[in-house]
Amino acid sequence: MKNILILANGEMAKHFVQWVNKRRIDDNHYYITCPVCNNPNEKSKTLENFTYIDIDPTSYLRLRELMQEKIFSMIFIVMNEKEEALFTLENIRKITPRTLVVFVNKWDNLTLDDENITMLNINEIIAGSLYERLPNVPIFAKNIGFGRGEIMELLVPFGSSFAHRHIGAISHRKWRIVAIYRQEKQIFPNNATMILPNDRLIVIGIPIVLEELYRRVNRKQGVFPEPFGKNLYLIIDLADQKEEDILLQINEAIFLSNQLTKTKLFIRVIHVGDIKILEEIRKFKTEHIDILVNYNDNNILGDIDGDISGLDIGLFLLHRKLYLNKKVRQHLYALKRPIYIFGDKLLYNIKKALLLMSNEVEMESLSTSVFDFSDTLNLELSLCDYNPEGDFEDGKNVIEHYESLSRLYNFKIAIEQKRVNPIRELLRHDEVLYIAPFTKQDSRFSFLDFFSMQLNYLTLRIKKHPQLLIPVNK
Repeated sequence: MKNILILANGEMAKHFVQWVNKRRIDDNHYYITCPVCNNPNEKSKTLENFTYIDIDPTSYLRLRELMQEKIFSMIFIVMNEKEEALFTLENIRKITPRTLVVFVNKWDNLTLDDENITMLNINEIIAGSLYERLPNVPIFAKNIGFGRGEIMELLVPFGSSFAHRHIGAISHRKWRIVAIYRQEKQIFPNNATMILPNDRLIVIGIPIVLEELYRRVNRKQGVFPEPFGKNLYLIIDLADQKEEDILLQINEAIFLSNQLTKTKLFIRVIHVGDIKILEEIRKFKTEHIDILVNYNDNNILGDIDGDISGLDIGLFLLHRKLYLNKKVRQHLYALKRPIYIFGDKLLYNIKKALLLMSNEVEMESLSTSVFDFSDTLNLELSLCDYNPEGDFEDGKNVIEHYESLSRLYNFKIAIEQKRVNPIRELLRHDEVLYIAPFTKQDSRFSFLDFFSMQLNYLTLRIKKHPQLLIPVNK
């Protein structure tokens, strides 16, 4: 059992001792000098591991006598008067130079040069607590972990870009949601847990990353590609494309970047062979467009990783051939970012987005991004349940979810239920954007899977429609 010495007086000391009494730790024995606590009523409430001592801690002889009888692992000095507190500390250091001391400081400009003292500045603590009561201020854990702000609690407001998303779809290497508090209940989430408005999230991560995360959570919807990131990342493969196609993709990426709010476009050029085309690409460099060139073909994925962590990338843009490279596709899936795949039809001319019905978990995970993207680009949105058998029963919950979000966003959605072959129906459309989930299973398919009847594999055969793939966990 550890012996703890509390040398205290005043109202604050009384409250401190009461807290120790209520939330006792049985492995500690407390020796307390506290005149305002040392009364019959207080004593009757204490337990065997509480001992009140009637001495004056400013008296060196009395304090030395006490500390020679017991070995104290920690000493608390909680006093009203500055002179009394400093005399007490001086006496303690004459008796034991290295015992850990917690010193409560209420006085400005007081410094103590002692590595074995933890000084608690009352004015700073109260000011910090008041500051945290202000709206739009994150709350960080102060005495947990390193105490540097690596543990944070944040509230998900209505309209947040994080609301109605599955945790697995927004997971990040530098932070983790470890608990959710919702309607007086504590939830230990998994990848399939959906974040709802008014949830309180407990997040662990790098402090500077958590500060940016707080800002993101409090950004309203209509800021796609949030919460995945902020900026756009176009990958141009010079070894596998014509100059005409490359220029079309750059212009389409610029158009998309201009439609989205406050985004910057980064163009990563790989497999550099034709310097002439590279010089044409460099002409696009502006304040909002940056050109990144990869000269080492053996480190393409490493360069992409570096870009993702340093440039706040939220959306990939790439040619269909590059996406069909299994190694690239698996790497991109691990980064958990949406992917825009160029089609024969250009985004400038497209006025409608189609989302084909899938399983409920995937559809819920997609939903917020689908509405956000469609609203930002002013696209008509259709949720399409194309079923050759005419079995629409499984889609009822999904439709209810999307209709609910439609009211929340104040954005109209059309529900289409048709007894048709989904691929044939997609081919019938001329200028549409196809939105689909991007799952781990999709990241693994190979050339042979093009003979599969899985819907996501089949839609990749349709080259004329651009596609937006949004990562989900499955």
